[in-house]
Amino acid sequence: MLELRNISYRVEQDGIVKDILNDISFTIEDRFVAVTGPNGGGKSTLAKVIAGIIPPTEGRIILDGEDITGLSITERARKGISFAFQQPVRFKGITVKDLITLAAGKKLSIGEVCNYLSEVGLCARDYVNREVNASLSGGELKRIEIATVMARGTKLSVFDEPEAGIDLWSFQNLIRVFEEMHDKIQGSIMIISHQERILNIADKVIVISGGKLSDIGKKEDILPGLLGVTGSCSRQR
Repeated sequence: MLELRNISYRVEQDGIVKDILNDISFTIEDRFVAVTGPNGGGKSTLAKVIAGIIPPTEGRIILDGEDITGLSITERARKGISFAFQQPVRFKGITVKDLITLAAGKKLSIGEVCNYLSEVGLCARDYVNREVNASLSGGELKRIEIATVMARGTKLSVFDEPEAGIDLWSFQNLIRVFEEMHDKIQGSIMIISHQERILNIADKVIVISGGKLSDIGKKEDILPGLLGVTGSCSRQR
């Protein structure tokens, strides 16, 4: 379980202090949580604070009862938090098999690597020995990144707008992958997204607007007003 207690993050520009996040508190214990809200509202910053990429100005982050506020991204990864960027990193000279094996933290057989690739909808024999470089499309990279997260088997997996920069066909495949992850993952999944189809498979929806926690609750309670009134989520079909 992850708990955020009064998280704030401020930056100073030209002598002016700006609140990016302002006194945000909530708990993640559901299997699948979606964070949404207007662009520039602080969602991606919140994800980076949770992952340890940037430290909060104020507040505490508690993971399974342990205060991890002062831990680095590497230390948090060891504690069980995974973070997937909007644009997955390419690794020239590293094969897909190498990357998934590194993520698992143990030696994997070819069969085990292929199983992870199959779970994200990739034909294993076509990808297992390919380099994680520019020859892969955005959708392929996203699915390989999800495979590495599944191999890690972490307590909390954070995805920052996984639909960004991919085509409709790849998006539809990502939805299927996340639907399957919802059933198979042992920990919690947190996805930053505007997409209605992703919000619809979440157990809980958190709305961040203007750096503040605007709303939180079950999707059936949050989505009708969010989609019908604010129009802050886009519909991609």
